[in-house]
Amino acid sequence: MPKRLAWLLVVAGGLVLPAGAQAHVSLHPNTLPAGSFPTIAIRVPSEEPNANTSKVAVQFPPGFIGVSPAYMPGWTSKVVTTKLATPVKTDEGTVSEQVSQITWSGGKIPPEHFLDFPISTTIPDSDAGKTLAFKTVQTYSNGKVSRWIGPPSSEEPAPTVNVTAKGGLVQDVAGTEAGPGSPQAATQTASASSKDDSDDSASKGLGIAALAVGIVALIAGVVALILASRRSRTAT
Repeated sequence: MPKRLAWLLVVAGGLVLPAGAQAHVSLHPNTLPAGSFPTIAIRVPSEEPNANTSKVAVQFPPGFIGVSPAYMPGWTSKVVTTKLATPVKTDEGTVSEQVSQITWSGGKIPPEHFLDFPISTTIPDSDAGKTLAFKTVQTYSNGKVSRWIGPPSSEEPAPTVNVTAKGGLVQDVAGTEAGPGSPQAATQTASASSKDDSDDSASKGLGIAALAVGIVALIAGVVALILASRRSRTAT
């Protein structure tokens, strides 16, 4: 019994640990149409029990030519830009630089708290259908560094957004940091749902048929008993 109890505790611990590892840097909203001009919140949780988050650095995918960080009392933001290989013409003129990184420092996020770092930007038209990763490096006051730069399956995944077709809705989809899948995936899901509905209908039909057969068999059995009883009386 003690060994069995210990094994059950290990299994229970394994089920609990992944739930505690869910909190990570994320973007909200996480589904953005190409060409839209949203305000995106970079949500940073502070998970060190005895230290504050003191600096946050976010790298931007190529093509973001205009990014404006919100004013946040206590924090200083530094925008780093790089030259575009090909200048872009906009309504306000020709732009030759893109934003490559923004670093926030000087403030603090206490343990067991989170803070949103809002930015206003334009989603590039060329990114429709893509999932964009915003690699983030989080520094704590005790010197620890969390690098949120990995793939979705890693322990420290980079925050991502899905870019949908131009003219779509800005959405924050719960249960995933990168929003819904591609239109093909949505079609496959709808087809699978229709198939499930058909299977359910078929199962219900078979169940009703089986019930009908059972009732008929029961009636036949009762009739046979009645007839057998009458024959027995006649014979006596």
